[in-house]
Formats: sequence, structure tokens, C-alpha cells
Amino acid sequence: MKEERVSFIVSEAHQADGWAGEGSSLAGFRAKKEEVEEEDFTFDEPCPKKQKTSGACLGQPSALPSSQAQDLRNELDMNWDLIELLSILTCVERWVCVNIISLLREENTVPFMVRYRKEMINHMDADAVRDVQLVYEELRSLAKKTQSVIQTLRKDGVLTAELEQNLRSCRSADELDHVYSPYKKGSKLTKARRAKALGLEVAASTLLDTPHTLDLRAWVKPGTEGLSSVEEVATGVEHILADMIAKDPETLTYVKTLCENSFVTIQSSVSKSQNKNKDIDKFHLYFDFTCNIQRIQSHQTLAINRGESLKILTVKVNIPDRVKSDFTRWCINNRWRPRTLAREELCAIIRNAVEDSYKRLILPFLTRSYRTKLTSAAEKESIAMFVRNLRQRLLVCPVRGCVIMGVDPGFRHGCKVAILSPTSQILHTDVVYLHSSGQQREADKLCNLMIKYSCTRVVIGNGTACRETESFFTDLISRRYCHPLDVSYCITNEAGASIYSVSPEAVKEMPDLDPNLRSAVSIGRRVQDPMAELVKIDPKHIGIGTYQHDVSAGSLKAALDGVVQECVSFVGVDINICSETLMRHVAGLNAGRAKNIAEWRELNGPFINREQLKLVKGMGPKTYQQCAGFIRINPQTSVKPSPHPVSVVPEKPAAKKGKGKTGVNIPTSFNPLDQTCIHPESYHVAQRFLSIVGGSADQIGSAGLRQCVESKVRTSSIEELAKTVDTTPETLKLIIDGLTQPPGFDIRQNFGQADFKRGIVSMSDLRVGAVLTGRVDNTALFGAFVDIGVGRSGLIHKSNITLDKLPVSQRRRSLALGPGERVEVRVLNVDPQRGRIGLDLIRVLQ
Repeated sequence: MKEERVSFIVSEAHQADGWAGEGSSLAGFRAKKEEVEEEDFTFDEPCPKKQKTSGACLGQPSALPSSQAQDLRNELDMNWDLIELLSILTCVERWVCVNIISLLREENTVPFMVRYRKEMINHMDADAVRDVQLVYEELRSLAKKTQSVIQTLRKDGVLTAELEQNLRSCRSADELDHVYSPYKKGSKLTKARRAKALGLEVAASTLLDTPHTLDLRAWVKPGTEGLSSVEEVATGVEHILADMIAKDPETLTYVKTLCENSFVTIQSSVSKSQNKNKDIDKFHLYFDFTCNIQRIQSHQTLAINRGESLKILTVKVNIPDRVKSDFTRWCINNRWRPRTLAREELCAIIRNAVEDSYKRLILPFLTRSYRTKLTSAAEKESIAMFVRNLRQRLLVCPVRGCVIMGVDPGFRHGCKVAILSPTSQILHTDVVYLHSSGQQREADKLCNLMIKYSCTRVVIGNGTACRETESFFTDLISRRYCHPLDVSYCITNEAGASIYSVSPEAVKEMPDLDPNLRSAVSIGRRVQDPMAELVKIDPKHIGIGTYQHDVSAGSLKAALDGVVQECVSFVGVDINICSETLMRHVAGLNAGRAKNIAEWRELNGPFINREQLKLVKGMGPKTYQQCAGFIRINPQTSVKPSPHPVSVVPEKPAAKKGKGKTGVNIPTSFNPLDQTCIHPESYHVAQRFLSIVGGSADQIGSAGLRQCVESKVRTSSIEELAKTVDTTPETLKLIIDGLTQPPGFDIRQNFGQADFKRGIVSMSDLRVGAVLTGRVDNTALFGAFVDIGVGRSGLIHKSNITLDKLPVSQRRRSLALGPGERVEVRVLNVDPQRGRIGLDLIRVLQ
């Protein structure tokens, strides 16, 4: 649980390494990550440092450039230091925060920063950089809202210097709302403002500063409501004092500290007003639920919130009475004690004001604050899980070089079948009725198709009729019905296939195909190239998490779009054969630019080098810088230039409204470096390095060049070589990777591939204690679902996912498991009636 609570702010070191080295076998070149000790999660407590703090880190300035730092501080016009607050909230060093903000303001994308600006961001991974980006945007949004509130209050004539200071000191939207709410239009006049309108503010100040001079009788005005008696005057002064106490930053800090050191709990119970809601049984765990606020888990928070919104549950935060008594004592004896001796009746006013302030204003504020923090932490945790699940789903290793049959199973409307070539071209589509009377005839038809197209791999969608279709194929395989072919099958997650099949993209891609057959094509392609197919579907529909309806739709979409961009960019795209849809997700590109590239490709033929991208409409220097390193030009898919290779170049600048592209001198020859992850800005460094090791660009990926590089690295350190070629060690490591990786290198080859099998096991075959292997299908906040090949996924509860069962590289992650990972499990219990299987994790299979 401790691991769970801090996971949304702790970077995943193993992923950072995976991306940083991009699968390089020269793993020894990488900087080692420091182990971070486990810590409990507590509110407002700095989280464990996730980055190294060594002063020798490359990219760390000895001092922040004063003009830049001042510019950042002045940017928001608040009473706090942006860099300092960002550093506290994200647990990232100040110099790194300055660099990240500068890079973001220069419109750099996260994938570009993580790969090509490593030294500036201290080797942070994409998730950690996105965390900083998110908090930075939240602080900017808070500052913008504060300016708007100040202008509104100034216009209304209620803004005082003290109020403006309080507003500019707010560090969260919650605090801002607390200070601003009494002045909102439409909100009824608060008790304090009514008393101030009667002129009692002076009396309240006198009571605190010089109580011996205060005579309440002097403020009595018979016949004036609120001032007609000494009691009414005293009540008005109490209300003003109560408001001052509740808005005072020092007082709020003190009461929060008291709460942190106390046993604050959140409690849920059945709502008295609920009208036998049909979903009531889903919340039976929370009918009488109490949990320490620092120990509640994210899925519990989201479940309670959902139950409350459905009016099934009533939720409250319980703050111990000791907090109230300690707070009252401190206020009366310290913070709100009159400066001189006060008479008993005046001391009573202060006591009443403190009690009133705590009960009426501070307690609701604390409750709101706790609920907001819990929800925010749970949302971040939930989104982090979506991100992790989606990344692992996208990075499943493609199944290349074979003909595949995609099957969308069904009963009444038959099984839709699509046969796809090794390059995902549609060879044949059909519908077969495997679950009706003419099974033999359909079996012959299937067999003939498979032999005709030499198809040995079958991919079955996991929807309706999946198990029956699987049984049909295992029967064919066991009878060797398609001899001499060695047929095997796998089951894949078909979530989102039907939505995609009727989407505009699918219609454009397969205009003459029935939507049902399109889904069979999609199911087959999900195994042939998972990433290329899954980017066509809204990430929310891929079935990659839980509680997607309970988290902010905007935050979820931004995070998922970010991870798609990260995966597509780091895998890289062959610009001459990739789809327009895939191209949209490359860092720096969008729908418009992808369309322009596709049109240019159609008009001029394949790109011969990266430089030609500059001829595309909308491809300015910044866009080119961001996308160039992630785009590949492979010799197999680019043709040699004809005598007039780019005949339309003169027309392009005209269409660009004077962008000056007429003077651009674009080479028309193939550059071997264009097929690597090396960025064009480092080509001159790569050439210098090649001349030092005695190699040439034509040898990229060859064993000879690799030996030359390895021998040079053994005799001179990376740091020395970097100085020789005038670059940073990080850039040089990337160049070494690019030069030594074989042509067509794909980082996904280090990840798991779809499991093809020939036999079937049913749920009734399972026995408690049986040890099986399986693949993680999905993870939720409470555990991981594992496909063990029996038609129902089993659940490894998070309590059974312990550190000792995990590889060291996976111990910093929140549930430590993600979709696609192979695991060895033991069956704990089987419930055939409810279709539930409980599993225990034995180990993760590498």
C-alpha cells in the first residue's frame, strides 16, 4: 500500500532506462538510477526525490541565469516563487524545473526532450516530465484565475490591499475558492460582511489591539438591526473575528499541522434517501466503511465518490475533537490573544469567535480540502495506470513475416474472417457459420482458404462466441485438418474494434468493406502491428483500466494522447509507408501536417531523405526539429532519385505565402543516418565520431562497425570521446546506439509477443494449487487480471503482488505489472458460479 500511494509521483526507472538506451546492448554506458527507499504517503509532505541530486549532473547550471529566473517568477505575478513551488510539488530539483519550463515555453514536445535533451532534464522519463508539465499548467491556471478574481473584486469595489495579498498567496484552487467565496456575486451576504457593513470592523480591530479602550455600548444604535443592543454588537464583532481567523494563512497552516498529526478518517455509510438504486449491491463494501485518510487507497476513493454521486452513500470526514481543543487553546493563548489585558466579556467574544470560526468555516474548508486532495491523488493514480497499461499494450512486439487470419467471432451472424498478407494487405474476407448445423462444410471452406493463402496463424477476438470459436479451431488443429500446415491460434483483446469499424478512418481505409468484416481486419492487424492499429482507436475504448468515467475526461485524454505520442515517436515511423493516422502521433506533427506529408508523398513519390520534409507545407524549423529524429527513411522504401527528383519544388514556396522556401537547398541523395534515431542536428557529430573510429555511414548496423565502436569505447571513456567530438555524453550514447543497431531495429523486439497455442483448457479443469503461466490482460487499482487460457481472466489481488516476487527493475511501479507481461501464478480459488478465479503471483517471467 505504501508503494501504491506514492506511485503517481515516482518515476519508473526501468522505463527511463528502456527509452534512454532504446534497447541498446551497450547497457553499461547508461547512468545507474539510485534506489529510492519506501516512504509513507502523507498530505503536504514532500515526496521522495525521484531524480539524482548530484551536483556533477550534466546540464545543471551553477546558478540560475538571473534574468531567466526573474522572468519566470514575474510570469504569474503571485506571492510565491514559481520555481520553488514547482520543485516542492513535483520533488524535482529547481534547475531541472527551470530547464523544463524553458523547453516547454520554446514549444518542445515531451518525447523530444526525453530523447534529445536528456542532460537538461536530468535523465527524467516521459511520465516524470509530464508530471512537471501538468503541475506547471495547474499553477499557471491558478494564477490566471487569481488575476480574474482580483479584477472582478476591484470592479465591485470590495478589493482591499489585505484581500489582494491573501488571494495572491493562494497555492491551490481550493484555497482561492475559500478566500473568494464570500465575495462571489449571487452568494448571500456573509455574516462577517453584514457586520462590516454596519461599521463594526473598527470595533473588532480595537478588541485585538487595544481592548482596554473598547466600550461596546458606544456602538449601540437603538432601532438599527444588528446594532440595537450590546449583545447584537458583540455578535457582529464575533462574526468579523471568525472570518479573520478562517482566512488567516498562519492559522490555517497551524490547524492543518494539527490534522496531519491526528487520526483523521473518512467514513461512508448507506444514504437514508437512496431509493433502492439498482447499483446498490456494487457498493456493499462501503455501507459501513471507515479508513484513515492517509491510508485509503485510490480505488476506494473513486468508489466512494461514485457511490456519493449516485446518492447511494453518505460520506464525511471525521477530525478528532483533540484538534478542536488544541486549536482553540492556541488561538486564545497565542495567535488571537489581545495585545493588552481584556475584560472577561471581551475575552468571551474572542472565545466564541474562535469556536464559531472552527465549526462554521474551518471545518468545512478542511473537509473540502481533504476530499479534493484524495480525489486528485486517486485520479492521478488511475490515470497513471491507464498510461502504463496503454504503453504496454502499444509496445507489444509485432508478429511479422506471416499470413494471418483475423476472426471476429459470433453466433447468429457468423464469424467474420479476414486473411491478411504479411504487410497487412487484405487478401480475402468472408463469413463462416461455425456454430450452426453445417459445421463440416464451413470447416472445409476455412481449410481451403488457409491452404490457398498459406495461412498458419489465426487471431480470434475475445468477444461473444470466443470460447466456442476457440474450441472449433483447437478441434481442427488436433485432427490435423489443415495438414501439411502447422496452424496455431491466439486470442486478442477486441475492445474498440466495433467502434473503429464504423469510424470515418475505417470507411476511408476500407470503403468497400462491410463494417463487420472491417472489425475482423482490425483484430488481425492488432497482432501484426499492435501500435499501428491501436492508434486508430480512441485510447478510452481499448479496455485498459478501470474507473475511466470517474476521472477528469480532459486530464485522461491529455495523458493518453501523450503516451501514444511517446510510443509512436520512440518506436519511430517509416515516413514512406506509415499511415496518415500513425503519422499524426509523431512528436511535432498533427492531423494537418500529417495530411500535408501524405499529399506530398502522393504527388512526389517517396521521401529520399529527412531534409525533404522541409519542402512540405506547414513544416517550419520548429516542427522539423521536433519530428525529424523520430522519422525514418529506409532504403527499401525510398526510391533512387530520377534526373528531376522533386519537380514540384518551385511550386511549393508559392503555396507557402513567402515563407522563403525557394532558397532552400535540399539534397536529393539518400543519407544512411536518416534510418537511425540520430537527430539531424547531431549529424556533424556522428560524422566526426565515425572518422575517429575509422568507419563510414554506409556501415551502419554492421558487425564491423560495431566492433570498431566497442573497441574505441573500451580504450577511451564515453566522457573523453564526447569531449573529443564536442558533444555531451548523452548525445554520444544516442549516436552510438544509432550507428550500432542493425538496420530496421525495433525497440519492441524486447517486449512480449502474442501467445499462439494449439490446445484449450476450460475453467472446470482448474484445481486449487495448480501452477500456470499466463499473460497480464489488464490492471486495475486493486490488482492485475491475468489470461491463463480458460476463457475467464483470473485476478491477482494487489496484496499478492509483493516486492520479493518482482524483478528489481519493476519495484518502483505502482502495481508493478502491466498488460502483456508474462507471469507464473498459483490458483488460490475458483468460483464457477460467479466466473471468478483468484490467483497468487509466483514470479514475473523475463
